[in-house]
Amino acid sequence: MRRSSLVLSILLAMLLVVAWVAGVMTLMPQKPFVAWGGGVALSILFALLLRVRLHVEMTKLDWIVQRLPKMDEHAPRPGPSEFDGTLELLQQASKRLERTLLEAGEERRELEALLDSMQDAVVAVDAAGRIQWTNQAMQRLMPGPSVASSVRVGHALVQTVRDPEVLACVRAALEERVVCDRRTTSLIPGRIFEVNASPMPAGGAVAVLHDITRIEEVERTQRDFVANVSHELRTPLTSISGYVETLLDHEVSLSSVAREFLGTILKNATRMSRLTEDLLTMARVESREAVLHPRLVRADLLVQDAVAAMRGMVQDAEAELEIGETTAAEVFVDTDSMVQVLGNLIENGIKYGQAKEAARSRVVVSASEVWPLVWQEPGADGLGVQGAGAVEFSVRDFGPGIASEHLTRIFERFYRVDKARSRESGGTGLGLAIARHMVEMQGGTIRAESELGAGSNFLVRLPKAWPVSE
Repeated sequence: MRRSSLVLSILLAMLLVVAWVAGVMTLMPQKPFVAWGGGVALSILFALLLRVRLHVEMTKLDWIVQRLPKMDEHAPRPGPSEFDGTLELLQQASKRLERTLLEAGEERRELEALLDSMQDAVVAVDAAGRIQWTNQAMQRLMPGPSVASSVRVGHALVQTVRDPEVLACVRAALEERVVCDRRTTSLIPGRIFEVNASPMPAGGAVAVLHDITRIEEVERTQRDFVANVSHELRTPLTSISGYVETLLDHEVSLSSVAREFLGTILKNATRMSRLTEDLLTMARVESREAVLHPRLVRADLLVQDAVAAMRGMVQDAEAELEIGETTAAEVFVDTDSMVQVLGNLIENGIKYGQAKEAARSRVVVSASEVWPLVWQEPGADGLGVQGAGAVEFSVRDFGPGIASEHLTRIFERFYRVDKARSRESGGTGLGLAIARHMVEMQGGTIRAESELGAGSNFLVRLPKAWPVSE
């Protein structure tokens, strides 16, 4: 109803405008003032009509609004819509996500604080070798041209660290996905570092640089002290042994008690002389100052030389020393050091390899070829390993054997399975430790296999040498 009356008012206004325009067009040439006056009157009339119409419509709208029912604030609200549950779940998920992010951020800060408190330098790189994170020790280790550190996140590691050992270790962790351990002395002049690089599961790698300069200095001081003391003790011990032997050989008027005492002095002086010699050898091997002269030698000839060197001890101990199966394959080693290694193993077999029911010790020395691939770069003399097997030397006794808990420790310095028996036999506790160092210096490995009541077998594995073709 209201819409139709409004339409009629608009139509009436339009008719008035049309009439006004027609009148103006008719009267304009004859009576211009009358035409303009009529137009003004019509315009005023049109405005009054619209004003009245709008007032009427506003009055009706106010009346309708006043008749609307008032909403009681205690009245029940409309029921939940179908999206209210989804909205509540989204809010809960948002709160859980926010809590998880806060916990992850806190854990990250704790991890960073932990790594910053480390004395070792730590640096993490991505798969492309760009630095992702470093701790404060690394930043202090690599100072920049100014006060700030030269370590920059996002920059390539090679732009910060120019040491070839560190870069090679990180590259091995990135490309080969293996843990790499190296040692470097050129990262910072006068300091020695152990480098450990490990691949990360999500890609990239993390490298840890451990400063071992102080440890190396202490160990070098200890080695020098042991070497100096052993060297100083060697001369007086030699003199004591010589005088005691002279008395025992040429003094016929000595009583039996005096001879017993002199024999005890000679026995202990000889044992101390052996200990000083072993300490000097150990210090020389551990300091890597021992000069090796490797050459090609056949395995069977090496076994024969070692057995021949132990003939005197075999006769004194009335033991049985046999040569088992051997091979003519060649190894590239220092002959003297390997004869000493095999001699130490044979000596241990004679001393501790006598079975309870046997009258004497029995030791069998053998050598055989084994074929797991062993890769080694050729040396400057053109000899190396072409990935073709190794030679394994075996020194086997048939004594009481060694318990399994001792097998991993018998190559440690001064470690003895049976301390009382070792002292009685004159052992120094250094023979196997010296053997291990000498074998490892020449790229080999040494291990022991044993079973209680069935004897022990010491195995030395060395890479098989082949001439490298030019």
